[in-house]
Amino acid sequence: MDIEELQSAWTQMSNELNQQKKLTNQIILDMTKQKYQNKFTTITKYETLGALICFAIAFFILINFQKLDTWYLQVCGILTLSFLIVLPAMVLSTLKRIKNIDILNGSYKDNLKLYLKTKNRLLRLQQIGIAVGFIGLVFIVPVTSKIISNKNVFLTSLKTEQYLIFAITMVAMVFFCKWAYNGYLKVTRSAQELLQDLE
Repeated sequence: MDIEELQSAWTQMSNELNQQKKLTNQIILDMTKQKYQNKFTTITKYETLGALICFAIAFFILINFQKLDTWYLQVCGILTLSFLIVLPAMVLSTLKRIKNIDILNGSYKDNLKLYLKTKNRLLRLQQIGIAVGFIGLVFIVPVTSKIISNKNVFLTSLKTEQYLIFAITMVAMVFFCKWAYNGYLKVTRSAQELLQDLE
């Protein structure tokens, strides 16, 4: 084997190694993108189910809205409908946006900036949802009570067991909200670490 054949074989081997390296890098990037999107798949499923339940309840309230026969019950009904429709729609929209960030295109800095902005919006929506959920009991309970049992809770005094049920509900909500929010923090932190690994 003369020098020219050796150089040709060496060049060919070098080209093949470069191709292999590019292919390996692309496979790693594709796997990272898939892992990133999978981080939000479970949350998206739960939020979609929750949104569908909220929309169904909102539809039920809407078709029974005429049962809210005082101005203050109607205000409670409008607040309840807003809570059941607007917040889930905003959360789903933000989840879709964060899940579909194309981490393989654009600069690392731009992708991280977009991710952080969207992540902060998602966590803020969760915080708002938790706060409104607790405050919402003030306007949701009267609406459901009037529609389901035709009782105006503003004109009736609550019994001891009703206060107890209300207190248990509040405690359960605190634990559930803390658990759910911690889940969001864990997923968004994990996704951010994946993005930072791409640097």
